[in-house]
Amino acid sequence: MNEQEKIKELLGIMHEHDLDSLKVKLGDQIYELVRRSPNADAEVVARPAQPATNEQTDATAPPANVKRITAPLVGVFYTAPSPGADPFVRVGDRVTVGQVICIIEAMKLMNEITSDYAGVVTRIIPENGELVSLGEDMIWVEMS
Repeated sequence: MNEQEKIKELLGIMHEHDLDSLKVKLGDQIYELVRRSPNADAEVVARPAQPATNEQTDATAPPANVKRITAPLVGVFYTAPSPGADPFVRVGDRVTVGQVICIIEAMKLMNEITSDYAGVVTRIIPENGELVSLGEDMIWVEMS
């Protein structure tokens, strides 16, 4: 996907969810989209990534036997296939490789996200309906 397509996708997410701003890191670029006024188009700023700052402290870093499942794309995180349905997984559930664990909605497409690991879910980080960024931790799985 070229840079223009990435920006169009991010703008689509912004408009779809009526966001005033959006900041996403894709590779070594950080895209910051800001709507100047409710009726104006977003202004896009792409700049080289800043030196990495670890937002997670040692207290929130997963133990060595825990694998992180990260967002493969920018979109809205959903824990269940539809409103009112049971979630795909809960903390404490055992998951298998290939099992659907959540959905990310991007550009009105529902993308089923599957687990790359077998183990027990120890943490679900985003709230249902929350916007997630590419590479953001979503679910931690303790390897068994």
